[in-house]
Amino acid sequence: MTYPHIALTQGAHDRTGLQRNDEDWLAHAWADPGTRVLVVAAARLREREGRALWVSPAEAPDGLRVLLGETGGIAHFAVLLEEVPEPADEWHGLRTIVQSYVDGDAADAPLVFHAMGVAEWHQATRHCPRCGGALVSRSAGHELECTQCHRLQFPRTDPAVIMVVTSGEPGSESERCLLGRQASWPPGRYSTLAGFVEPGESLEDAVRREVLEEVGVRVGAVDYFGNQPWPFPQSLMLGFVARAETTAVDVDGAEIEDARWFTRTEMRAGAEEGSLVLPGGVSISRSLVEHWYGGTLPGRW
Repeated sequence: MTYPHIALTQGAHDRTGLQRNDEDWLAHAWADPGTRVLVVAAARLREREGRALWVSPAEAPDGLRVLLGETGGIAHFAVLLEEVPEPADEWHGLRTIVQSYVDGDAADAPLVFHAMGVAEWHQATRHCPRCGGALVSRSAGHELECTQCHRLQFPRTDPAVIMVVTSGEPGSESERCLLGRQASWPPGRYSTLAGFVEPGESLEDAVRREVLEEVGVRVGAVDYFGNQPWPFPQSLMLGFVARAETTAVDVDGAEIEDARWFTRTEMRAGAEEGSLVLPGGVSISRSLVEHWYGGTLPGRW
């Protein structure tokens, strides 16, 4: 089966993991004026024309250096700062610029996501979870070692399932797609269901559990669709197409305020008139919806 393009998953860089502890290599790369550096301050970064701003090592401030890797023979680093420098309004969260990676060239998106994921991990991981000791950075920012018990900590990635749930004869006019919404969203906004994988749980069982918990629908067959890194703050979104065995909707009222079945005709009409606001093109949720629909749809968050 051929699946549509999933934004922000193309153009993986060479992470040069073997060079993370090579001090001579790191020093040489940092001394190269062609090296590019992304400055991340308290999980915020600067932008230029809607894109992340890369600078030379000479332009980068002092901070924790993180080796991101190489692309096109050019070394890339991130420099992590504890506080946002003045003027603070020049620094933005990744969500404010991420859409530009769909509308334009996304070549540096994996590097930016890598940097933001490591930055979020450093910001959240302050003490050893075993003994409470202080942590020091190792391996060019990719390890934290406890100064007391010497236990190592590594960047974490939380797996989350995200699914388009379908009912009816596949491809028929009567086939329907289930979308839900949270109470905090603006009127008309609906999206695919999603949730984190629990310990000891398979991905397929996580899909079935989340759908049942959130909207009361039982799911049978679950087919893998694709995945997308999502550093808000440190998730890997694993997409699936799930076939419903029941169709009665009973929302949990906590995570999901409302859930509705849509035919393709209803989805298109709602998107065109603006009564149905679908996920943005940057998200795997959009890819899942348009894969089921069979083409592009108007409107986005």
